Amino acid sequence: SYGEILILPGVGYGFTSWREAEPIAYWANASGYHAFILHYSVAPNRHPQPLLDATRAMCIIRDNAKKWKVDPSKIAVCGFSAGGHAAGALATMYDEPYLLDIQGMEKGKNRPNAAILSYPVITGGEKAHRGSFDNLLGENADSDMIRYLSLENRVHENMPPVFLWHTVSDSSVPVENSLLFANALTKHKVPFEMHIYPEGPHGLSLANRQTAEQNPSLINPHVGTWTTLCKQWLDEIFA
Repeated sequence: SYGEILILPGVGYGFTSWREAEPIAYWANASGYHAFILHYSVAPNRHPQPLLDATRAMCIIRDNAKKWKVDPSKIAVCGFSAGGHAAGALATMYDEPYLLDIQGMEKGKNRPNAAILSYPVITGGEKAHRGSFDNLLGENADSDMIRYLSLENRVHENMPPVFLWHTVSDSSVPVENSLLFANALTKHKVPFEMHIYPEGPHGLSLANRQTAEQNPSLINPHVGTWTTLCKQWLDEIFA
């Protein structure tokens, strides 16, 4: 039985992008993985709704593992931008007590076996993508809540391994988001692979014609290598 990839598209917790949904599922299938796309709740829904949705999705996949011929021990969560925050939240916060109220949920049932974070929103601090946090928490969120959902503070030893990539020239979600997360992973000895590409705007997705939507700046063959590297990494993790 194959592994699976649960895909959480971005954009800013305001809507979910088709460019980071179906094309990613086709890539997952071509790489030998089953794919699931989650259009999680966005604004005006607030935290914890996206995390509740991701938890429920993981439980549904595992509940149907036999019927869908999927391996419940090989589920990666894959998120882009704000979807990267939702995926990172699931990978780090799967054990939060308020998630146990979800239908079909047992302890650990929502824990992904790997996390793929593409130009993720991570921090609510100085390098924040403020719009994502405003949509997730409301515009006047208190600093404790922002700190709580800054994922560099949520990293711990029992979370799954992580694949992380970003571009240095990303002007929407600064590269420091991935660097902060990588530092925390290092500190807690969580295995990870990270690729930082020098050039490329935010929201590259597959960085090819298929996801560029007639925007030539979203085609970048060098950045596009993330898919090959990610498949190699996932094949090893799930070997």
